[in-house]
Amino acid sequence: MQSDELLKSEEIFRINQLYAIIENCYDGIYITDGQANTLLVNKAYEKITGMKVKEMVGRNMRYLEKNKYISKSGTLMVLDRGKSVTIEQIFKTGKKVLVSSNPIFDDNGDITMVVTNVRDVTELYELKEQLNKNKKLAEKYYSQVEAMRKQLLNFTDLIAEDDNMIRTLEMAKKVSKVDTTVILLGETGVGKEKVAKYIHKNSNRSGKGFIKIDCGSIPDNLIESELFGYEGGAFTGAKKDGKIGLFELADGGTIFLDEVGELPLNMQVKLLRVLQESEIKRVGGVNTIKIDVRIISATNRNLRDMVRRKTFREDLYYRINVVPITIAPLRERKEDIEPLIEHFLSTFNKKYDLHKVITCGAIDSLKEYKWPGNVRELKNIIERLVIMSSGDKILRSDLPIKEIWGNSKSGLEIASKNITLKEAVEKVEKSLIESAFEKHGNVRDAAAELGINASTLVRKRKRYRNKNLE
Repeated sequence: MQSDELLKSEEIFRINQLYAIIENCYDGIYITDGQANTLLVNKAYEKITGMKVKEMVGRNMRYLEKNKYISKSGTLMVLDRGKSVTIEQIFKTGKKVLVSSNPIFDDNGDITMVVTNVRDVTELYELKEQLNKNKKLAEKYYSQVEAMRKQLLNFTDLIAEDDNMIRTLEMAKKVSKVDTTVILLGETGVGKEKVAKYIHKNSNRSGKGFIKIDCGSIPDNLIESELFGYEGGAFTGAKKDGKIGLFELADGGTIFLDEVGELPLNMQVKLLRVLQESEIKRVGGVNTIKIDVRIISATNRNLRDMVRRKTFREDLYYRINVVPITIAPLRERKEDIEPLIEHFLSTFNKKYDLHKVITCGAIDSLKEYKWPGNVRELKNIIERLVIMSSGDKILRSDLPIKEIWGNSKSGLEIASKNITLKEAVEKVEKSLIESAFEKHGNVRDAAAELGINASTLVRKRKRYRNKNLE
């Protein structure tokens, strides 16, 4: 008798343990008998579904399904199919759950119970919906950015894929709609002229002229007459009828003062008057002429430092520095390098009637290069590669060693090649001119280092570029 009581006591203990385990499961547990009558529901089920245990225990699943307590019953499917099922279930509380119902068979193969495991997936569905919303938003924003990029580039052949350049063009687009004075800052070759043209073409003055003035290339004794014109007989060699200046030619349009830091101090005073009074006076003239021009300046020099050194007028500095826009160097616009390569490659293929392609290895090397000469240097190197590469593919090995890998060679080594003395002299001269210009970033200082006039440097540089000496 004691043995029976002990066994009974142990059985009750195990049942209590099993019940405690079921009650403390993280997932909801729902147990029915072989006829779908509810036997046991744990606390987690109540918490997950929002349904009260007393509403479920003793009820048949057919009743619960018919009266919309649940959307559909996994238990009934198990009893119908004789195997486990996993379904999504929705309760009258609005909760969504994932249920897995599993049959328990007796020795005869009959289903005696169905145990259903219930897991709350409401948060997963909400997360999925949020992810879908985020995906749609991302697609929307991408489309907006692409539309904006196309709109920004609509009026020009500018290449801009990098965020730095896109932001620069956004600022340029904004300032183009008002007639304020703009100064473009950045290293030589970054594309300041392109951005100036972009501002002009997006402005209300786009139907009028855009005139570029290279302030560093005009000799000091001619710069005033070039800018403002002169009256007949104003000086020896002057035309009898006089000459209209560039500011008058640009009336109603835009003047682009490139390398504005190269202007002599006496011309800075006269430019300041143009900005303040919107009028000019021709050389040798007595009457003032009203003009309506927008002035965009550009420089690669530190004008603030020049003001401190008294080589640039402070009042002019503040007058032209109303809206400064800095154009990042190419090494900080990595995403622009590959599209620029493709653009220049296409341009020079068309120019020289070739069909060159560039390999990924060559592109990777070009993307790693620091580009001290910026876009201008990239353009020159692509043109050289198109002309000089032997096959239809431009390989990494075709890249110029000196520029890309820094293994510079003496310019005098060209003497060993089978060329004439004149060609050798031209190559050395071109190399010295380009080197001085790259070092100083402006015509005046480069010319001073070489001991020649600024106008001579400009003329020679232009001639050698047109000849495309290698």
